[in-house]
Amino acid sequence: MPANPADRIHAALDRLAGDAPALGLAVSGGGDSVALMRIAREWAGDRKLMVATVDHGLRPDSAAEAAQVGDWSRDLDLPHEVLPWQRDGQTGNLMAQAREARMRLLSDWARRHGLAAVLLGHTADDQAETLMMRLARGSGVDGLSAMAETREAMGMRWLRPMLRVQRAELRDWLREHGIDWIDDPSNDNSNFDRVRFRQAIQSLQLDVSALARTATHMQEARDALCHAALSLSKDAVIARGRLILSGRSFGKAPQEIRRRLLVAACRWVTGADYPPRRNTVLHALQAIELGNRVTLDGTMIDPAADRIRIAREPAAALRAPDATAGIWDNRWNINSLPDGHHIAALGTDSLGQTSWRQSGLPRDEAAASPALWLGEQLVAAPLLRPHPGLRISPTRDAADFRRLVLAH
Repeated sequence: MPANPADRIHAALDRLAGDAPALGLAVSGGGDSVALMRIAREWAGDRKLMVATVDHGLRPDSAAEAAQVGDWSRDLDLPHEVLPWQRDGQTGNLMAQAREARMRLLSDWARRHGLAAVLLGHTADDQAETLMMRLARGSGVDGLSAMAETREAMGMRWLRPMLRVQRAELRDWLREHGIDWIDDPSNDNSNFDRVRFRQAIQSLQLDVSALARTATHMQEARDALCHAALSLSKDAVIARGRLILSGRSFGKAPQEIRRRLLVAACRWVTGADYPPRRNTVLHALQAIELGNRVTLDGTMIDPAADRIRIAREPAAALRAPDATAGIWDNRWNINSLPDGHHIAALGTDSLGQTSWRQSGLPRDEAAASPALWLGEQLVAAPLLRPHPGLRISPTRDAADFRRLVLAH
């Protein structure tokens, strides 16, 4: 392994992004992301690189720090944009909210500029800290697995080219090259879980590389489980926005394989960025084993001896905002919508105005299906009966389901 961390990062960028003509860099101003920006700039050549800094507005100095990143970026001839986050009075887990907001802001920014992927500055230390945090929470194989070098989420590809480099190596490299960075005081705030585990790793003198290797071994185990689930998913039937799994194959599989298939199926139906909580999935698996219908994260699961049908829950479809173009309910592409009309769920109350029994769809699936409305007047229910001039198609297909089975 090359001693120079820049060489290892260049090799990872060649492997992960060698064919990408345009990339984004998420740079906070801390040592890890500043090192990534400098090293990626050396590597990029003629590639288009752009830099973004999310200003969470949680500290008085955050705006000035984002502006400083802008100065450093321009010194490297890299365009820079500040992405402000407004919390809007939300309560709950601040760090989780900030993390999700950061990804959404970066994803929107990257798509707006036609960037193929966003580079993130996570290191081997982040791997070790995450492993220890999740051990303390009693996480399973997925939680204990290493962060992936490549991940698809929120409509964007995320790349982590520094997972084989330690934080101390990057600081040494920055000092050697006379490069400044910003020390975030919250990184020493023991009110945060990650900081406490970072301090514990240091005080116990745990080997960061060894912890990161453990996470990698767990990743290998997770990948094996995903591929076992994928082989079982080959019998899945997909049609009209629903997914049907083989009941016999599903029932014979170990619980962990069944859990993975069910999570992938639910995410395929709803398009959710994140899987449902483990306890709710286990509850749904118990209901399926007993042959009982159950709802899970906006889906309706209807088990029978030979098949398990997973479809959109009608109540969840009714909560979806109306659409006049683009995508409705994160499930259906809408094209050629007549002027003044909109798409919303058909709903149970309107079933009597349709011939849903002749459509072949069960009652609840028909109620959750898209309908064409003019004000409060039902015009058509295209899944039950095609409507001339209105084109509607699913946003996901069988290949998307297979990707979700393998997702992590």
